Amino acid sequence: MAFLTDRKRAEGLGSAKTGTDHHWHMMVTSVALVGLIPLFIFTFGAVLGSPYEEVIAYYQRPFPAIIAALTMLVGFVHFRKGVQTLIEDYVHGFARKALIIAMICLSYSAAAIAIFAIVRIAL
Repeated sequence: MAFLTDRKRAEGLGSAKTGTDHHWHMMVTSVALVGLIPLFIFTFGAVLGSPYEEVIAYYQRPFPAIIAALTMLVGFVHFRKGVQTLIEDYVHGFARKALIIAMICLSYSAAAIAIFAIVRIAL
């Protein structure tokens, strides 16, 4: 029969001290994506299937380029936070830290590449 104190039972299960901040960022990016995704679909859908020159001319206008860049940036930040939560819940030990670092690098790299591509088209 094991007699465990409350502290011993809770050891390793304590607060990560960033849960509220993480949840708040997820809520903010979710609300931002609720507005950005339909705008992106309508702006991207307007030139879907168009010739290359027409697409380039369309994305040289500020509104479609800004909507696309914001959607990519907010989308990848939201992705990073979501996947980080998934990894923290299901992976333990050194693999957790390695995967979180790799996922953060991947998501910010993808966001940078997407924004670079949009800026390159827009300018």
